[in-house]
Amino acid sequence: MPKVRFTSHLQRFFPNISEVEVEGKTVGEVLLKLEERFPGLRAYIVDQKGAVRQHVNIFVSEELIHDRETLSDPVESDSPIYILQALSGGQL
Repeated sequence: MPKVRFTSHLQRFFPNISEVEVEGKTVGEVLLKLEERFPGLRAYIVDQKGAVRQHVNIFVSEELIHDRETLSDPVESDSPIYILQALSGGQL
């Protein structure tokens, strides 16, 4: 099963979330399984249309996903998945 890792920021809202294994053959399927385990998590990752939010990045096997709209990127059973919030804003 793919292992999903998250930024520590999400642990503030979901304390038991660190690294989890979930089934899924696409990024979209993995996110649906994560939502079953952690209700409300998906809303932090995708918008109302189901597309990845602007300041969120998802990597599968260290490659940024290509399909941010329908989340159809394939996931292998041993693929590590990283869900990260992008850093932005502020001035130097």
